[in-house]
Amino acid sequence: MRIHIISAHLTYPGWTEGALNRAMADRATKHLRAGGHDVTETRVEDGYDPEAEVQRHLEADLVILQTPINWFGAPWIHKRYIDAVFNAGLHSTEFLDNDGRTRADPSRQYGTGGHLHGRGFLVAATWNAPSESFGNPDSVLFAGKGVDDLLLGITAAYRFVGFTVLESYGIHDIFRAADIAERLEGYGPHLDRQLAMLGDGASVQSSPRRRSEASGSR
Repeated sequence: MRIHIISAHLTYPGWTEGALNRAMADRATKHLRAGGHDVTETRVEDGYDPEAEVQRHLEADLVILQTPINWFGAPWIHKRYIDAVFNAGLHSTEFLDNDGRTRADPSRQYGTGGHLHGRGFLVAATWNAPSESFGNPDSVLFAGKGVDDLLLGITAAYRFVGFTVLESYGIHDIFRAADIAERLEGYGPHLDRQLAMLGDGASVQSSPRRRSEASGSR
């Protein structure tokens, strides 16, 4: 399969250098390539070409967002990336033509107009929040909300253009936890389980929204 990793860490020198996020991205790359998969990576803070990123989304079977959770979301550079890349995909109509609704069929729901079906999206994140904070109705901060609830602002954009959102993977309580090495070890098997859900990628390879077919050129 073809996997594209988007690394969204934003460096604050002397404070947060991104070593754990780098370790997760490197582990994913090594594990996936050992399994015969084609892996590319964009490090957002190093810059990117929105049109090239559109192409990578079109060609990917799986897109992985590797990110720290800063103030309950990905770093701001990731939102800028999404705005630039997804607007380019909208403008070219390669990601979607509209939001899915139509006067001819009132049953069509908002958010069903995406073209990128058959692809998966997965968030791999580092958190200061401990895992027991989530899904706990007694939590003062999250009030019973789960990890997926907090990630909705990220995952909804991908679901909007047709991706299937897969089970996220997180390393929690990163400043105090004793199981970080164990969680790193568990990341590869988690990816294997999610890839198994996507099958052999045939739906992507035959997609009419591959750029070579949509534009007639490569």
